[in-house]
Amino acid sequence: MEVPVSPALPALPGSRKLLALTAGAVLAAPLAFTAPAARAADTATDGATSTYTVTPLRFTVQAGGRTCAVDADLYRPDGVDAAHPAPAVLATNGFGGSKNDGSTDAIGKAVAARGYVGLVYSGLGFGRSGCLISLDDPRIDGQAAARLLDFLAGTRAADDGTRVDFVTKDGADDPRAGMIGGSYGGAIQLATAATDPRLDALVPLITWNDLAYSLAPNSADRDTPGVFKWQWANGFYLMGEGQPLLVPSLDPSRVNSLACLHFVTDACDTVRLLNSGSYPQADTDKMLAFARSVSPVSYLDRVKAPTLLVQGQADSLFNLNEAQDTYDKLQRQGVETKMIWQSWGHSGGQKPGELDLGSGDLESSYVGRRVLAWFQRHLRGDRTVDTGAEFAYHRDWQSGYGTAPTVPALSQRLYLSGDGKLVDNRAKVARGSRSYANWLVPTSHSESSLAGLIGLPDPAPYDVAGTHLGWTSAPLTAPADLVGAPRATLKVVSPRTERVQHSGDAADKLVLFAKLYDVAPDGTKTLVNRLVAPVRVPDVTRPFTVELPGIVHRYETGHRLEFVIAASDTAYSGNRGIKPVTVVSAPEDTGTLELPLVRGRVG
Repeated sequence: MEVPVSPALPALPGSRKLLALTAGAVLAAPLAFTAPAARAADTATDGATSTYTVTPLRFTVQAGGRTCAVDADLYRPDGVDAAHPAPAVLATNGFGGSKNDGSTDAIGKAVAARGYVGLVYSGLGFGRSGCLISLDDPRIDGQAAARLLDFLAGTRAADDGTRVDFVTKDGADDPRAGMIGGSYGGAIQLATAATDPRLDALVPLITWNDLAYSLAPNSADRDTPGVFKWQWANGFYLMGEGQPLLVPSLDPSRVNSLACLHFVTDACDTVRLLNSGSYPQADTDKMLAFARSVSPVSYLDRVKAPTLLVQGQADSLFNLNEAQDTYDKLQRQGVETKMIWQSWGHSGGQKPGELDLGSGDLESSYVGRRVLAWFQRHLRGDRTVDTGAEFAYHRDWQSGYGTAPTVPALSQRLYLSGDGKLVDNRAKVARGSRSYANWLVPTSHSESSLAGLIGLPDPAPYDVAGTHLGWTSAPLTAPADLVGAPRATLKVVSPRTERVQHSGDAADKLVLFAKLYDVAPDGTKTLVNRLVAPVRVPDVTRPFTVELPGIVHRYETGHRLEFVIAASDTAYSGNRGIKPVTVVSAPEDTGTLELPLVRGRVG
């Protein structure tokens, strides 16, 4: 069935409209299959006026030892044929969505309206595509996507016999093709590129580098099991396991067993272990190995396609550090890579003028123009096009983006004084010790991870007295702009932890949370983007270094920066048992906080 349509010209995914890429989308996205209906011509807002036809297709592919059905839509711009071929753009949904949800469908429309052949499909385990949810595993999801590249190359047909001969080629079986998409639809691009070198350009938005860090982060030591991000992880897990309620005609190949319905077994085992609150070494080693096997951190060395990374500043699921890690690795191995830190991510944060699904205009947003330039250069072969700065970041304190040749380095060191001050010179450190203790229930709050996605209010961040410590700078005499991930070096004293931390169960190690506040002159405190750095301290008898989440933030004149370590957080699992903590400071031996400042100084 081919249905001629005129482009609605949507922009690519943005803001809360990215719900189809995250947890809330499943509540509203049309997951059951319906053939596209004819639509009247819409008014173009940005000069992209190509009309196109949409053809629903079905593919049967072998992936990970299973036979999987893949449900897809082919977008063919009018005038594109064997004599006038065009490059192709692949896209798939975020977790819980399908090819029919608004954000994924929008990509097909947007690229076809601009003259690209679009192939938009439901990822394995979603919509009407078969097989288990395998978390963008390159050995499974990447293999399935590679078979769609075969289709674009004209070397295989869809199940109904449809073939294409109108995609630009770089070789007999090599289509000129790129990928774009966000979150779950972002990691699949890297997984596909690691599996199949025929991809020519990638644009992953708000996606992960290491799921072990994403779902159980340890900001002090990636090899020690982290602190379970229970709200985000369980939300997605329940969404995947609850699919019979959402897709009544569920493909039988999407059922594993009664113990683990719709995910691959290792994914279910990982969530169960994290929820158990007990992390024996053998089990945690297996968990970390699986999480990393389905993460770019384990296969980026096989990715060669030029990559434009777009990550969200407001994102407690996949923070800026994830994109930074991917960027650094690709750069080191010589892959053409650029990175943009936009305002919005899984936690919201949409700002006026940012790339937005409903705007109907790619050309007017900075990120949209960068995406178009990336495809123009790497898919259309226009080597004269400028693809923009190596690194760009949205600034909410002034219009537009800041740019730099690289991510700013740490540039100022502050010291934790025994009197609770954050000082700029070791000689100013006062001798002293300060203590806190955790309760058996959380006493600090950063966010309710899924609240915004389902329309519920989220209380302001707070810390209960006696369960945290803070160090506060003097009021700033001029604005200070922070761009990047701060780093703290700490040493704590916790005798109760010391007695049990080598029990063989990582759950007996000390848990704490580091974070930065902006304190206004009236005392109002802002936790920037509600981000925290969870830490499971490897060994309380030794100093440890904490990498805080990356932020882009201006501390205005008269404001103060406060560094806090807290005993708990409502969005995460916490300590097993009561573990009091003391921090001792002296000029010759105290904790430090390093800041990546691009303007001004603190202290």
